[in-house]
Amino acid sequence: MNPNASFSVIVCSIDALKFTQTSQCYERILNGFSYEIIGIHDAHSLAEGYNRAINRSRGDFLIFSHDDILILDSCFGHKISRRLQDFDILGMAGSRRAEGACWFSSGNLFGAIAHAYLDENKLELSLWSTHPWPVVDGIQCIDGLCIMTRRDVAEEIRFDETTFDGFHLYDLDFSFSAWQAGKKLGVCCDIPVIHASTGSYDKKHAYYSRLFIEKHRSALPAKIPKIKQPLGPGIPFSSHQSLCAMWQKEILQRSWLAYLRRPPQA
Repeated sequence: MNPNASFSVIVCSIDALKFTQTSQCYERILNGFSYEIIGIHDAHSLAEGYNRAINRSRGDFLIFSHDDILILDSCFGHKISRRLQDFDILGMAGSRRAEGACWFSSGNLFGAIAHAYLDENKLELSLWSTHPWPVVDGIQCIDGLCIMTRRDVAEEIRFDETTFDGFHLYDLDFSFSAWQAGKKLGVCCDIPVIHASTGSYDKKHAYYSRLFIEKHRSALPAKIPKIKQPLGPGIPFSSHQSLCAMWQKEILQRSWLAYLRRPPQA
């Protein structure tokens, strides 16, 4: 780990409270590192906002973050700065086989993300395979809640703001384009993270899905699977503390194996 490594955290947000809470999270987990937090509050699209922030940023490592996540790992900065020596792009969940216009379309999924359902006051862990631990290699596409990369990779690949001029599919396009360009992608399984959203799959998502498939047609299978919620156990938790206590290699892997061995539903 380079003790002089610097981070640029990039957040597109129109919600002052969410931006403040997310900024405080990164201030806490990047304590001891040089960092800057760049807020883009008037993005025309996530791709456009992220590209604008790339031009403004000064850090060695760039983190493209949603404004509604909470990372519960005090070693985050050390882990990411070290791992981005071996990987080009890291995420929290992803797939080794891109087959459609969602990172979870293939079913060959890795990672763990907790979701907070604020209207129901509920915290639930979405879990997929976490082997190999702590970082899964061979990934082709990742979820966009938190994309971590080196400056040179971000400047080379960039986000396609011409095609994806809204708020969907920018992440899948960026990560899959990077994989096709020979970049090494990985999924970090050992970083507890909570996301206060499960995504939106409306008509706008369907529109950008068609654009994604058209752009990457030659790299995708002939038959594109339908979009469906990713399989995996939804494990409820009562607190952040209980969630972090479970976020261990053996417990997560046993939970995933138990899910795979469950009897078929009638």
